[in-house]
Amino acid sequence: MKRLGPKWLTVLLLVLLAASVLMGLAFGAVRISPLQIFGIMGNAVGLKNNVNYDSIQVAVFTAIRLPRVLIGALIGASLAVAGAAMQGLFRNPLADPALIGISSGASVAAVFFIVMSSRIFGHLAGFTGIYTLSLVTFVGALLSTAIVYRLSSSGRKIIVSMMLLAGIGVNAIAMAGIGIFTYAATDAQLRSITFWTLGSLGGTGWMQVWGVLPFALAAIIILPRLSKPLNALSLNESNAAHLGVKTESVKRTVMIVSALCVGSSVAVAGTIGFVGLLMPNIIRLIAGPDHRTLLPLSAIAGAILLVVADLISRTAFGAAELPVGILTALMGGPFFIYLLIKERRQNLA
Repeated sequence: MKRLGPKWLTVLLLVLLAASVLMGLAFGAVRISPLQIFGIMGNAVGLKNNVNYDSIQVAVFTAIRLPRVLIGALIGASLAVAGAAMQGLFRNPLADPALIGISSGASVAAVFFIVMSSRIFGHLAGFTGIYTLSLVTFVGALLSTAIVYRLSSSGRKIIVSMMLLAGIGVNAIAMAGIGIFTYAATDAQLRSITFWTLGSLGGTGWMQVWGVLPFALAAIIILPRLSKPLNALSLNESNAAHLGVKTESVKRTVMIVSALCVGSSVAVAGTIGFVGLLMPNIIRLIAGPDHRTLLPLSAIAGAILLVVADLISRTAFGAAELPVGILTALMGGPFFIYLLIKERRQNLA
């Protein structure tokens, strides 16, 4: 595939992001034209205009549409940049944050809460209200990350191969836990579990935006700053260390920041897979493997993907809303198979 220059690719992706955000704000059960969008936003900051719109459009835009699009962009960007960083850390294009058990740890915590909420979390819900599920899920992601980190540490050194094996073990245990709680769930709880585990941005509002924002920004800001160390690690750890890279610090930072952003996204939107796998590999095919370009452009591309996927999920099937995780899996699954075939051909060559 012919590679596009970083500057032109950045401009193209920013234009596509602006277009996808505008479409996400405009289309839905209540249509809001681009002119009306600018009119509503202008009026909100004190700029008077003659654009005609009604109170329903204003309410839908400010309370539903805008926070949903923003949270989709934040989650998509953070998952994609975390995936790109994990692929650089493991030196494997098939790696993503789910590989080390972050998503599965969050998922088993959420399923546990859904099934056992009335028995165990009653008092906690009195303090945290509707955000109890998000809090419990976030704690589950952090616990699974802590377990993987502890199992893969030897003194002050993190062994990448052990991290992968520990992630496989945590994923297996989490899936078993989800199976047990699903077996014990009622019909109503099963519906909640199914919809949540498939991933959805439905029902998100400003509180979820503020909850995800600091963790997403941490990933978007911190991980691209590790581009040079990750470029050095693409050779091997010993060569990177000879070049002055603090390899253990880089591993620790990538792992912790990825856990925070993935845990927060799973806490508010459920399990949305393949964003961290799909977009970094597409950017790598177009722009090359340099992490100075790969990390920031993956963030922009991830935001585009999830905003567009969410738009399709809530408009393509009429009144019914398809979980966005299904769409990302439909896009990411075939691409994952393509990567496997490509890796196989390279190994045979």
